[in-house]
Amino acid sequence: MPDVLIETITDPTQAAAVAEVAAATFPLACPPHSTPADIAGFIRANLRPESFAGHIENPNTDVLVARHSPGGPVVGYTLVHHEAPQHPDVAEVVTQRPVSELSKMYVVPDHHARGSGGAPSHALMHAAIECSRRRGSVLIWLGVNQENERAQRFYAKMGFARAGVKTFDLNGSVEHDFIFTRRLTSGRVDS
Repeated sequence: MPDVLIETITDPTQAAAVAEVAAATFPLACPPHSTPADIAGFIRANLRPESFAGHIENPNTDVLVARHSPGGPVVGYTLVHHEAPQHPDVAEVVTQRPVSELSKMYVVPDHHARGSGGAPSHALMHAAIECSRRRGSVLIWLGVNQENERAQRFYAKMGFARAGVKTFDLNGSVEHDFIFTRRLTSGRVDS
């Protein structure tokens, strides 16, 4: 697999490319009992180009994408919010400030890791952690569905630990996510 390039998207006109990857990859992380209608409703409400354009324009959010060549197709993305958590379940567990949330992190299936540290998922995670450090965050947190064991293993490998539980609204269906956190120290990513 070719090298991975990570880019921070600053041009809202690039939102459609990110939304396309989001719509293709979000269903892969949903629990098996999720209905197609709930998944489609969530995508319509949250993963449209207009939603990503808003994230790109938000000064408290970074949209990072992975590509294999400059200007090449987006093969993965992550959304990093740099603000205190609003969800009460998270606010109870994540009390450190300032913090960043790894809100979304998805890679198209053909580019998933096969044991390689050079995979887009690893590069995106390293970039998200470095981005959070540059923003002054002392901790980064994320939510992952309790049934998504593959993602949980990846996050643990990247230095995250389970810290609590929160609910997630999947178009009206209540799902349960684990809250994972990782303290940030000065220096480079060590995972």
